[in-house]
Amino acid sequence: MTLADILAPSPEVADALAAGRPVVALESTIVSHGLPWPGNLETAQAIEATVRAGGAVPATIAVLDGRLRIGLEADDLARLARADGVMKLSRADLAFAVATGRPGATTVAATMIAARLAGIRVFATGGIGGVHRGAEASFDISADLQELARSEVAVVSAGAKAILDLPKTLEVLETLGVPVVGWKTDDFPAFWSRRSGLPAPLRIDDAPALARFMAARRALGLGGGLLVANPVPPADEIDADEMAGHIAAAQAEAERAGIRAKAVTPFLLARILESTGGRSLATNRALVLNNAAVAAEIAVALAAEA
Repeated sequence: MTLADILAPSPEVADALAAGRPVVALESTIVSHGLPWPGNLETAQAIEATVRAGGAVPATIAVLDGRLRIGLEADDLARLARADGVMKLSRADLAFAVATGRPGATTVAATMIAARLAGIRVFATGGIGGVHRGAEASFDISADLQELARSEVAVVSAGAKAILDLPKTLEVLETLGVPVVGWKTDDFPAFWSRRSGLPAPLRIDDAPALARFMAARRALGLGGGLLVANPVPPADEIDADEMAGHIAAAQAEAERAGIRAKAVTPFLLARILESTGGRSLATNRALVLNNAAVAAEIAVALAAEA
């Protein structure tokens, strides 16, 4: 088995990459694990439309029929949105899904791997994983952080998920040498909220400047990716103090229920959705669309630099 047997770009994505046109990678866990039908499909379609409106080609990534698909046709996106038993893939189990033919949706880490293999340099998501609260005892740290240090991809997100230990997440990123760039902000965003109370280590205000930064990193042989921390639009944010209360209550419930490992994040997000009366989901959708727009802008700038 070779990479050519596994990697399957769609004709549109393959043509765009061959011509040097801008392409934006998109993860697929929002389709299979993030939202119920039919909202998951509608949101995925809206994200792709946002990338197109920004002048780039969307490449939603997933494992289907034993192949790593780089860009999904409309019927395959709908198929993934309605499928049961879809694996949630990270670095550890990406190859397993390919080898066994199991359908799989890619997390941030797996999408970065796929984007790097395909030659896509920009990826839009909601929020990255990171260091979970209590990690000093549980050692629960997302593979997303190590992948940011490995794969040369710019990840546009609204910071890290606010349910995490954000100070420790930033410390680990610094240790790994991953640049964290505030997009038009000096404050590190906290997913649903524009500010976490933590400073963004770096700041860039436009896509050409970010493209030059990425070019300088490549010229210096530094390797690895970078995190573009893009705050949710002001009209869509939920105040950080309010969110802190919702998060604390959800985490206390998770502790009482003995929720651990991969089950923690979906449990917390479900409880927060309930306690915010659905507002957290609306904010999540708004920030993902905002990230897709910024990622398209960066992809266009990178194509112009090439």
